[in-house]
Amino acid sequence: MCASTHWLASATAQSVLERGGNAFDAATAGAFVLHVAEPHLNGPGGDLVAVLATAANPAPLVLAGQGHAPRGATIEHFVAEGLDHVPGAGALAAAVPGAVDSWLWLLAEFGTWELTDVLAYAVGYAERGVPVVPQLARVLATVEDLFRTHWPTSYALWMPGGRVPQPFSTLVNATYARTLRGLAAAATGETRTARIHAARDTWRTGFATAMAEFAAVPHRHSSGRDHAGVLTAADFTPSLEPAVTARFRGATVAKAGLWSQGPVLLQALTMLDHFDDERIDPSTALGIHTITEAVKLAMADREAYYGHLAPADAESVLRRLLSPRYGEERAGLIGEVASTEFRPGDIGVEPFTPPLVTRRPAGPADGTGEPTVQQTGETRGDTCHIDVVDRWGNIISATPSGGWLQSSPAVPDLGFALGTRLQMTWLDPAAPSALTPGRRPRTTLTPTLLLRDGKPVAALGTPGGDQQDQWQLLYLVRTLALGLDPQEAIDAPAFHTTAVVSSFWPRTWTPGGLVVERRAGEAVVAELVGRGHDVTVSGPWSQGRLSVVTRDPDTGVLQAAANPRGAQGYAVGR
Repeated sequence: MCASTHWLASATAQSVLERGGNAFDAATAGAFVLHVAEPHLNGPGGDLVAVLATAANPAPLVLAGQGHAPRGATIEHFVAEGLDHVPGAGALAAAVPGAVDSWLWLLAEFGTWELTDVLAYAVGYAERGVPVVPQLARVLATVEDLFRTHWPTSYALWMPGGRVPQPFSTLVNATYARTLRGLAAAATGETRTARIHAARDTWRTGFATAMAEFAAVPHRHSSGRDHAGVLTAADFTPSLEPAVTARFRGATVAKAGLWSQGPVLLQALTMLDHFDDERIDPSTALGIHTITEAVKLAMADREAYYGHLAPADAESVLRRLLSPRYGEERAGLIGEVASTEFRPGDIGVEPFTPPLVTRRPAGPADGTGEPTVQQTGETRGDTCHIDVVDRWGNIISATPSGGWLQSSPAVPDLGFALGTRLQMTWLDPAAPSALTPGRRPRTTLTPTLLLRDGKPVAALGTPGGDQQDQWQLLYLVRTLALGLDPQEAIDAPAFHTTAVVSSFWPRTWTPGGLVVERRAGEAVVAELVGRGHDVTVSGPWSQGRLSVVTRDPDTGVLQAAANPRGAQGYAVGR
């Protein structure tokens, strides 16, 4: 079974499975197709986080494909550039790219296919073209002036003939196809694994050098000024680490650690586990209110305590944040009216309080789960997602992101842009997620694996920046507590709070903010307003792009479900 945010990636992954590949072969092939099919949501210059388990070892593992801050990315350098935040667009905000190297590492270690065969799908789509989805056309129209005036390499790549591609026209990226062919040609050696690692070496030397040299040329950033990037051709090594887990309604939920926002979901679940099912039903105003208040508390802890900490420090912080007593204390703070305060908890560590800059959301577009891009390069809600489970029981949930086409100028010889993950760091050394050379920036990427009795039963995730764990939380409550099936849970009306400090430039928040799909109903909205929430009603099918695959370990029966919103997500299998 395969499910993803774009039908071409799902079809690709399923094709690999049909031809005898395993889940890791399939996910890698689908991920490279996502670079081509959803370039406004992810790219080779970006990053990824995956949670996986193998048929031989069901213990959940996290693939950390998040690159670190370059050596020259110091707080002092950014301040000297006249900045008080890391920009949201431009190569100065680029972390060392981790996506391609991580996928290749996964393929070498857990896959069975040759690299050339895995990349063939993406090469074909890049050379022959993919249909332009409506959201991609809207993003390109938004940045047309920026590209024409300041980013000529992007204008040449994404607006062939000097025109913004229209929805459902065909978009070709021959430059990226050549990059992939060059990567495949570098895969030489005596064994399959050696061949893939040879391609990794080429990516981390020749290709990385081209990225760094281009990034060093000053260009327009979201600050409104020109800056040069500080990326160097530094090596990046993916890491595999144990997942962080929590229990909810009999299931084990596995996430990435404090360098992601994954523990937010775990914290929210530990709070909600203290309420009965009726109190947390997301179809009611009381349920929406209760879930929203739990998310606010967990997100406050995210800003106060999360970051790429030393292992011993991370273990200590997680132990306190996920302890039953702390979850009960935090649940006790959830009252009958909406809180408009920033309320991190007391875990015996001095909490960091970020600048609380408020701004009213611009409107429903803020809740679409897709990029809202202005000419300044401001972006929220990037990303794509893919889930795969195979006949043997290998399973993976992966959230690739970053390096989207509106993040920085396209590298002309490679056919893609660099990412801007450093925008999620603070230029304040007191912050646990402070900008620090050699450290991962805290990421919003947060896939999920579910287990019962120690065996994986589901892989799920969604794009959406700060909304990712919020929308996954709704799915888990609806399936684990209320008994909905996967597709019912995905289709049900969704919501999210904006009363969190945004991970994206310019790092604002909306105290009491709540975005609710219109399908929730007028009576529900009225009650939420009465409880003090600052409600924005969005389109009836506007929140979330979640997908999931499931496996019953006793019967081997597989299921999959995908989001109908936007008519892009697709679930497939047999």
